[in-house]
This record gives sequence, structure tokens and C-alpha cells, in this order.
Amino acid sequence: MDTMIKTPVADSAPRIARERPLKIKARNVDVYYGEKHAINDLSIDIPDSAVSAFIGPSGCGKSTFLRSINRMNDTIPSCRVTGNIEIDGRDIYDRTLDVVQLRARIGMVFQKPNPFPKSIYENVAYGPRIHGFARNKTDLEEIVVTSLKKAGLFEEVKDRLDHSGTSLSGGQQQRLCIARAIAVNPEVILMDEPCSALDPIATARIEELIDELRQNFCIVIVTHSMQQAARVSQLTAFFHLGNLVEVGDTDDIFTAPKDKRTQDYITGRFG
Repeated sequence: MDTMIKTPVADSAPRIARERPLKIKARNVDVYYGEKHAINDLSIDIPDSAVSAFIGPSGCGKSTFLRSINRMNDTIPSCRVTGNIEIDGRDIYDRTLDVVQLRARIGMVFQKPNPFPKSIYENVAYGPRIHGFARNKTDLEEIVVTSLKKAGLFEEVKDRLDHSGTSLSGGQQQRLCIARAIAVNPEVILMDEPCSALDPIATARIEELIDELRQNFCIVIVTHSMQQAARVSQLTAFFHLGNLVEVGDTDDIFTAPKDKRTQDYITGRFG
């Protein structure tokens, strides 16, 4: 019987995945959109307290897999996910799992900043309020202030918390969205091209923030910028045509990739 595993798993895991506790474990994951096979037999270990970057050409499956981690693909009728994805050893596609509670554990930051059409304060307070994290107004205010501080935004907005979140600059809006994500005390933060709509100064601020947040969160980021992946991540996974081609410590992926397709991509020969 053929027992070959097509993608990297624990016994050949990168150094960072061996040194840090395992947070997300995926085995033999396939994702289909109708007849389209978007992800092919993917297996990966993602460590806690670290940044894992998914890189690869457009349409290669990076965002599809990212959205499988918090079951956002459930909202697409034609989407089907097979295989196994676990967070802290629990199968997230278990029928008995509460998807609302799962998504409370997993923050999501999108490509384009998307603050609610509410005040800065209400943007951050919304999640803790609906999930019942605050016993009273004082608790809620503490969560809002703490989250804005963690997102590096509080000093810039502390005198205008009643102003609309949409009145902020693009970079500030993205940090507000990060504050909103961490306000519900998630364990995992997923970021889908979080800096692609931002200028270089705002991008640098977000990257600094990601580096600070990784001490307390498992962060997974999809990025088209290899320079960004090299700067912010400790683990890098290269996707191509729906396949996870290679995963390794970021330094190793960018200096000594094992697969020629990875080498060709990072050197600009294709992509």
C-alpha cells in the first residue's frame, strides 16, 4: 500500500513548528468549489505564538485555505471541504462544534479595511458585547481601551472615540479592525493581505504591530509580498496551483528552498 504523504507533516516539521506548541493541524485537506479542485491534499502544522505566512501566485489556494480555518467557506454553497483541520486537537468541522464560538476564537482581518459604520468605540465594543465578555460598562470600556492600545491606535484616537470608524485613515482603519478582532480575546488571528491597500508608512506600522501581537497569538497571514513574509513571519508556506509545495522556517525558505518551484517563485522567474 502506498503510504507516501505528499505534503510536509510533523516528523519533518520546520524548527519553529517543533519549538513552539502546535496550534493548528491540517491533514489531507481538499477544498472544492463545485467541480473546481482548489486545494489538493494539504497537510501542515502551524505553531502558536508565531507568524505563519502563506505565499504564492494569485489563485493558488492561499486564501481558500485561510478561510477554511475559520469555516468562512461554509457561506459558499458550492464549497466542500474534506480532510481534517484541528485547533488545539479539536476537529473544527465536527458537526457538534458551535461555529459562532469557533469564530470568536479566530479573529479575521481582511485585505480592505472594513470598519463598521459606527463609532470607533462601538467598532471595538461590538464583539465583546454580543459575546457577553463584559459584565458592565466599566469592563467594556477597559476591553475597548486595552484592545486599541494593543493595536497601537489608542493614543491617536483617545479624544474622538465617538467619531465614526470610517473617518480614520486607511492605516488607522486597518488597526481599528485589528483592535476589533483582538477585543474578543481570540487565540488565532487570520490576515488576508492586510497591507495591500495601504501606503508604505501604514504598512510598516501594521508589520510592527504583527510582530508585537505574535507573542500572544497564533497569526496566519496571506501575502503577495515576499519581502513582507520575510520580515514578519517565522514559518513560510509556498502554494502553487492548489498544492502546498513547501513549508519551512522562513529563513530557510528564502535562502535555501528545497523545491525548484519555490526557488523560481522567490527569484521572480514566475508568479
